[in-house]
Amino acid sequence: MTRKFMIAALAATAATAAPLFVAPAWANHHEETKMVGGAAMYPTKTIVENAVNSADHTTLVAAVKAAGLVDTLNSAGPFTVFAPTNAAFAKLPAGTVDTLLKPENKATLAKILTYHVVAGKVSAADLVAKIKADGGKTELTTVAGGKLTASLMGNTVMLTDEKGGMAHVTQADVFQKNGVIHVTDAVSLPN
Repeated sequence: MTRKFMIAALAATAATAAPLFVAPAWANHHEETKMVGGAAMYPTKTIVENAVNSADHTTLVAAVKAAGLVDTLNSAGPFTVFAPTNAAFAKLPAGTVDTLLKPENKATLAKILTYHVVAGKVSAADLVAKIKADGGKTELTTVAGGKLTASLMGNTVMLTDEKGGMAHVTQADVFQKNGVIHVTDAVSLPN
């Protein structure tokens, strides 16, 4: 899949996919500047403009650049990004990240990264409400076309990927101009 096609497909999917749930416009009063990875995340900046400043997300930023997704994640969106930390990427088998960052693996890397993105702006409260309404777990369709299953472990949102791996949301509701980031402690992997 070419870079232009992947970006166009992601943008088209995000633009045409019905958001899973979107917070009402009046909910913006909860959108405040938060600290992630030692850096302020401003709700007036895009996902990429903020993420590049987080010391905890340098691997994710490098991967987004290598996959050619910077322009997409700087677009209007809105997107909900489940953002794995550097420590989350470090849990992958040795050499995995270096292999994925190679140009010949760009399509695979893009698929993994877009598996962490859901069309629409999904706040933690919206997600928890959907989990409860759906009987304890709910499926999220990612812009990659895969499914993430969200459930609760106590008060923590847990994501189960298509391979059975689990990630916990460690910091929720980092609002951006074009969406929201929820920081996770593991990389989610599609089939």
